[in-house]
This record gives sequence, C-alpha cells and structure tokens, in this order.
Amino acid sequence: MSRIGKVPVEIPGGVNVQIDNGNFLKVSGPKGSLERTLPGEIVVRQDASVLVVERPNDERLSKALHGLSRTLVSNMVNGVTNGFTKELEIVGVGYRANLKSPTEIEMALGFSHPVQVLAPEGIAFEVPVPTRIIVKGIDKELVGQVAANIRKIRKPEPYKGKGVRYSGEKILRKAGKTGK
Repeated sequence: MSRIGKVPVEIPGGVNVQIDNGNFLKVSGPKGSLERTLPGEIVVRQDASVLVVERPNDERLSKALHGLSRTLVSNMVNGVTNGFTKELEIVGVGYRANLKSPTEIEMALGFSHPVQVLAPEGIAFEVPVPTRIIVKGIDKELVGQVAANIRKIRKPEPYKGKGVRYSGEKILRKAGKTGK
C-alpha cells in the first residue's frame, strides 16, 4: 500500500467538500473554491471529517496514481484554507520589479524594454521590495507554474548569478576567464 496514499486527509472547519462519481472533487473554503477530476479509477470517499483515497487494485499504474491523488486532494484542502506562496528574488544591477496592480508586474531585467507579466485568474502578486516578488494563490500547481514562468524570463546565469531565482535557491557558479 502507498505510504502517502493510505494517510487520510483531514477536513478543517469551514471547508466544504462535494464528491461526484467518486473521482470528481469540489472543495470550497474561506479563500475560494477548487475543483478537479482525479485520474484513473481512483475513488475518494468522505468519512465524517476525513477524506480517504482508495485504489481499485495493485497494478503499477493504480499504485502510482494513489499517492498522487491523495497529495492533490490534500493540496486542494490546504489551498482553500491557507493558500500557497512562492517567493522570487531578483539579482543584478538595475534589475527590479514594479507592482502595477495586484495582478500585473513590470520588470526591468536588462532587456531593451520592460517586461510585463499578467497573473492568471486566482493569482496575485506582491512586491515588498523592488528585488523580491511574491506569487500568491489557492492552487499550488498554478502558483508554481506562474513562478516558473517568471523565472524563465531571465534565468540566473552561472558567472555573476544575475537573473530571477527562487528564494533560497543555490546557483552553481563557474569560474570566469583568467587574464594573462
């Protein structure tokens, strides 16, 4: 049995869960609502204030989807109660971000033009200082994807470390050319 898949998901107070056909899940809470169709023949059932994820058999695919499905359900419940954040740091002379609205940022990243980034629905940006961006939302997958898209605009380069990186990310540095 999957170690992750067999652990039940606690439903905190204020969170409402609806299950249709055993694998379509709608979770709503104080921060918003999320819905998802779980893969394969994975079935979710509710026992009092706990969600249990079950698999039909011990085939390889079912085993793989069991832990994944449980984690997806857990992330949905966490998202509607607490939300998720991802922090990005901007490193480089003249590199900075400017918050135009909670859903739009403008960045100067060494290009000849400023770069505009629009947030999809359900995502909000914060720029506490010009060299830090915080991506917030209730869908963990979407928060991570938006943060990855921002990082992709100017990845950290290995010689000086300039670019956009995740908070706490270690950049492998290379030695530059040596003079004669």
